[in-house]
Amino acid sequence: MQILAFVIELMGATMLLLYAVRMVRTGIERAFGPSFKRALTASRNRVSAAASGLVLAIILQSSAAVALLVSGFTAVSAISFGAGLSVVLGADLGSALLIQVFSFDLSWLVPVLLALGGGLFVKSERRPLRQAGRIILGIAFILISLRFLRETMDPIRDSSFLPAIADYLARDFVTAFIVGVSLAFAMHSSVAVILMCVTMVSIGAIPVPAGVSLVLGANLGSALIPVWLTRSMENRARRVPLANIVVRGSGAIMALFVLNETSILPYIGSLDSAQTLINTHILFNALLLTLIVFSNWLEVPFRALLPDDPPSIDDQSPLYRSVLDDTVFDRPHVAIASLRREVLRMVQLVETMMRPVMDLYSKFNADTARSVIAKDTHVNAALDEIRRYAAALQRVSLNKSDTKTVRELTEYAIAVEAAGDIVAKRLVPLARERSEKGVRFSEDGAGELNRMHDHALANIVLASNLLVSDDLESARLLLEEKQEMTRLERKSRKRHLKRLSEGVQISFASSDIHLETAGGIRDFNSHLSSAAYPLLHRGGQLLETRLIEQNYEDLEVRQR
Repeated sequence: MQILAFVIELMGATMLLLYAVRMVRTGIERAFGPSFKRALTASRNRVSAAASGLVLAIILQSSAAVALLVSGFTAVSAISFGAGLSVVLGADLGSALLIQVFSFDLSWLVPVLLALGGGLFVKSERRPLRQAGRIILGIAFILISLRFLRETMDPIRDSSFLPAIADYLARDFVTAFIVGVSLAFAMHSSVAVILMCVTMVSIGAIPVPAGVSLVLGANLGSALIPVWLTRSMENRARRVPLANIVVRGSGAIMALFVLNETSILPYIGSLDSAQTLINTHILFNALLLTLIVFSNWLEVPFRALLPDDPPSIDDQSPLYRSVLDDTVFDRPHVAIASLRREVLRMVQLVETMMRPVMDLYSKFNADTARSVIAKDTHVNAALDEIRRYAAALQRVSLNKSDTKTVRELTEYAIAVEAAGDIVAKRLVPLARERSEKGVRFSEDGAGELNRMHDHALANIVLASNLLVSDDLESARLLLEEKQEMTRLERKSRKRHLKRLSEGVQISFASSDIHLETAGGIRDFNSHLSSAAYPLLHRGGQLLETRLIEQNYEDLEVRQR
């Protein structure tokens, strides 16, 4: 019975730790996610790239998350292989430094964090403050979960079975290493695994040598996560995660044998202190970071191992082919699913149109502009086919719910087509005009437009997920993001007018284009966010009107 209670308590503490780490990451991604691309792609050399990775890993509390971001950016050539590998190696060191922070006794801070984070998350109406509350609560939950882990281990550390397991892991360091790899991969968080190891060593549940082997294994396990998650991506995106696991894996295996077969461990730390695990973890990642000087050279073998995928012809890409199936009208649910997939294809097409817009503003490329405008014809054709398909489907015997779903999908397709028109007929011509007239944005103005563009791209992903899931919470989040975009546009307009009043000459020259671009991005986002309204209306989450209702007596009093 004692063993069963121990297992349940250990699982509870572990799940709370995982949830807390994810809670912090979610809050940061929602608050600052669109800025990550600029932070990574702005790195001009390997040292600054590594520094960016270190900071992002501390912010996201996950080096694997940073590696996945880098994979996405290398896939679209937004960052080079050398810089990408430098970012990942820097992220691993950042994750190690984070372990040191959480190892301090911060129990006195828990009530403060719970009060502050809970107040912000529950009471605040502004989205940034709510996400700040989520982050603070997540940090408090991490500290609470670590205390739970210590309390769970305390009653059984003197039992018969735990010392036996600990002694075995200390004698068989290879098994301990494999256990560390497995735990980090299964939990998808090396931070959580290493914090567990540090906690268990600190209370004497496992010896330091076994903990060191577990930590080295967790390093390899964390590098395995992005390799697994990018397995279906194109080869260009898979090179950096694969190079990272080769570098990290070989380094971890070498360190495992050196630390266990020699007497070097006492020079890193005491053999009865959990700080030795943290020192080993930080030292290991710091040594690996020195390999950034060879990061460009490593591209040659990995490019040979994973050559570029053959270029695809746009017209033959699945993105440019309709998925509507005229043979399933006798099965309405299948036909509606086909219609939903076609609307999702439209959203993906519009995303490919919107993505390079700010690149066109910074450096106009006529070929890219023509490609964006050409894609709008595919969007228009998709809308025509959706309207035809919906009309044919409604001639079939549909129940009231299915008829409403078809109508809502058709209305959203119209909104998506309008969003595509904004890109092709407003934003791209404005980018061309800016280039032809030699207009430059102020640094603040360019930053405001980039932030709006990043938020619009993030909201496209939310809208796509909503089309697939019909999740009410996602719909609420999408509508909150729409309100946040409106706030960003209003704030940008006020700041721009303030710059004009202060006589900033560059703002006078770019005034019309800046204001029209901000309005265009806002309108684009509004069309894409309209997917949330039907779902929120069905869930009773929308008011009929925003106007304040007044009775006639109040109105008469005001008129007097």
